[in-house]
Amino acid sequence: MTVWTPTDTGHADLTSHDTFLNGPPHNTFARLRAEDPVHWTDYADGQGFWSITRMADIVEMNRNPKVFSSARGIRMEDQTYEEYLARRTFQETDPPEHMQTRIKVAKAFSKPVIAEFESDIKTLCDEILDAAIAKGTFDATREIARQLPMRMLGRILGTPDEDLPWLVEKGDALIANTDPDFTDHVLDRMTTDEFRMMPFNSPAGAELYQYAKELMAKKDAAGDTSGVLHLILQPGKDGSRISEEEFRNFFCLLVAAGNDTTRYSIAAGLQALTHDPKFLHQMQTGNIWDTAADEIIRWASPTMYFRRTATEDYEAHGKTIKAGDKVIYWFVSANRDDTAFDDPFTFDLNRNPNRHVAFGQGGPHVCLGMWLARLEVRVLFQELAKRIKAIEPAGEPKFLRSNFVGGYKELPVRVVPA
Repeated sequence: MTVWTPTDTGHADLTSHDTFLNGPPHNTFARLRAEDPVHWTDYADGQGFWSITRMADIVEMNRNPKVFSSARGIRMEDQTYEEYLARRTFQETDPPEHMQTRIKVAKAFSKPVIAEFESDIKTLCDEILDAAIAKGTFDATREIARQLPMRMLGRILGTPDEDLPWLVEKGDALIANTDPDFTDHVLDRMTTDEFRMMPFNSPAGAELYQYAKELMAKKDAAGDTSGVLHLILQPGKDGSRISEEEFRNFFCLLVAAGNDTTRYSIAAGLQALTHDPKFLHQMQTGNIWDTAADEIIRWASPTMYFRRTATEDYEAHGKTIKAGDKVIYWFVSANRDDTAFDDPFTFDLNRNPNRHVAFGQGGPHVCLGMWLARLEVRVLFQELAKRIKAIEPAGEPKFLRSNFVGGYKELPVRVVPA
């Protein structure tokens, strides 16, 4: 059943964050997939770019990092090479450099290691859901969807629980730096040149970096080697160590990406449950847990795009992408592509296969946290289904003001306890 219907005219401005205040402009993406899948998009704030909207094209291009490079930035905004070097994380590098950093932390995010967190996640879900459900009516994004990834972030990073609300607030200011509800330094509404060397062009990057330095000093003094941060600081096989700048940017990436994307996936699943009681019933009685998490994540598609930059000319659908051109992979469009999915606008907890690209599948940059995200989503909804008889809307939801990360920043709901 369709649980949300796009309202755009089919000719939305994809460069405008205001376009996404009513959710992704899926009518526009559908038109582009059908008429112009490699579409030149003018951009008032900088160099235009190619919008890639079909699943097959995105997967093919994503497998070709030699031609479509991440080493010029991953957002549509222009930046100088000096700014790129100052802000970059391992997301913004190409092989083999990308793998040199990735391999240091990959084990900490592997499927077997993440599986060991299931009991911790269940305990956190018990606390979070019991507290929220007791309120009866509440903002499900704040009271449920935000809470679980925030608290798990502390387990992954090895940070004190009392620091987590501040960390998540700063992470929001970074990754949602176009929404005035999350930052005073709104990227497209003011001059942010003084922060141009900070991650995401945000002063929150400097605050997070200072926090990371102090945290690691305390952990070193105490001989504490827990958390993924200790792994990233270890020398590689060749004896090289991550630079101070790279560590700062990696920490900021973990705080932002490790929280927001899972939050908005959970919120999208909760919104679907409010739309039709059938979905809660399926969770309570059906054998859907092998497939439900991926459908919730596909449906949410919280990271709506990543940018690449062409290193050489490339032909696609009769168009020539020139060397130096920016190329935007619209994952949010690919995850509604009717050539890749049966009834893509239907929320189907039994969907199988479900080859979505919400984790950037198909290339070297596949999301490190995908096993954690799947586990958090599955366990939370399993525990929620045990605790309630019904969940329904209690007001109008609000979407994030961003064309980069998308989701419900407010989701008023009313629940009936079981």
